[in-house]
Amino acid sequence: MKVLIVSDSHGYREELQQVKERHQHEVERMIHCGDCELTADAKEMAGFVVVKGNMDYAAPDLPTEAIELIGDACFYITHGHLLNVKESLVSLTYRTEETGAEVACFGHSHVAHCFETNGTIYINPGSLRLPRERTEKTYVLCDIDDQYITVHYLTLETGEEVTDLQRQFPRKANV
Repeated sequence: MKVLIVSDSHGYREELQQVKERHQHEVERMIHCGDCELTADAKEMAGFVVVKGNMDYAAPDLPTEAIELIGDACFYITHGHLLNVKESLVSLTYRTEETGAEVACFGHSHVAHCFETNGTIYINPGSLRLPRERTEKTYVLCDIDDQYITVHYLTLETGEEVTDLQRQFPRKANV
């Protein structure tokens, strides 16, 4: 099972649509971690589970967080600004533990990275518009099977994998 994860597209309609069209037929779910800067009913957002970021003034009714069961994996989704993820990931890890999620998806920092703490996998897909700490504009395809969660970072421009960011994590034992 695959999940598409994007964040911080900041009004990039054509680019968001391009990523969506590239992968929508191979994924179970599509997640946008906020700062889309589009209205909730924009055609580019159709099919996405989306949360509100600090720049989403055009969609004031979006939730600030979401919990989604995708297959047998529980995902916690937030932009991260309300949890101060640019300063520390402690509040994010506490909130994720409260939800019991196996995977946490967040944005806000525009820094593409993923890691595992206490059996929970944290994924920041980077930014489709303004990446930080790298030159590539990135998003994630998350591949989930019975044993592993594999995080593939892809470039906006070509869809090619950014191999040094790719990670594979064993699933929690209780799944």
